[in-house]
Amino acid sequence: MATNDQILLARAHLASARNVTILTGAGISADSGVPTFRGADGLWRNFRAEDIATPEAFERNPRLVWEWYNWRRELIATKQPNPAHDALVKLEQQWADRMWLITQNVDGLHCAAGSQRLSEIHGNIWKVRCTSCGVISENREIPLPILPTCPLCHALLRPHIVWFGESLREEDLRRCNQVIRSCDLLLVIGTSGVVYPAAGFASAAKDIGALVIEINLDSTPKSNLVDLSLQGRAKDLVPLLL
Repeated sequence: MATNDQILLARAHLASARNVTILTGAGISADSGVPTFRGADGLWRNFRAEDIATPEAFERNPRLVWEWYNWRRELIATKQPNPAHDALVKLEQQWADRMWLITQNVDGLHCAAGSQRLSEIHGNIWKVRCTSCGVISENREIPLPILPTCPLCHALLRPHIVWFGESLREEDLRRCNQVIRSCDLLLVIGTSGVVYPAAGFASAAKDIGALVIEINLDSTPKSNLVDLSLQGRAKDLVPLLL
């Protein structure tokens, strides 16, 4: 577990940083009780998340995919932001335009907490996208009708999620590259750092001389790369950095 000396050192680094980029993953949402929807947590009707969250699965059986996302939305709707989410909002208010948050999570909890300078690089489960006209809109209806259609062109809607086998949107990639290359401190919270492109962010930050701090429940494949690794729950450690 993280020591008091490590926490004080991380706090000092944050206090002296000029531009901070923060990357969050499933660990921060797990502290709110959000399942990972991968592996055992993602098993639903004997389907794995990796078998359902694909363009091919949606093309083959959009009803099945939407039933799964309705189930996910019902679960996530019962969860609330935790102290780690709230602390990041306070940090954003302190740093203003000197901070940017990148999240791999699709649960919308950062937005619910109040984060505004934010890239949801894997999408947002509370948004839908038209398969024809491409319009993205927020929709918190539970459950969504199956199959939902676009109010503008009446084509089929899909979850606004980056599925397995799909690339991140160009605008999100550009923004991530920009904030990673302009930061002097990267704070990585609750992610093992094995899913690309986020898996390369720590190395990219180190290449430009930025300091990298990691907060995770356990050590990760990136722990030997970072400058400071704090082990513990995000909801406990992130507020201490204030």
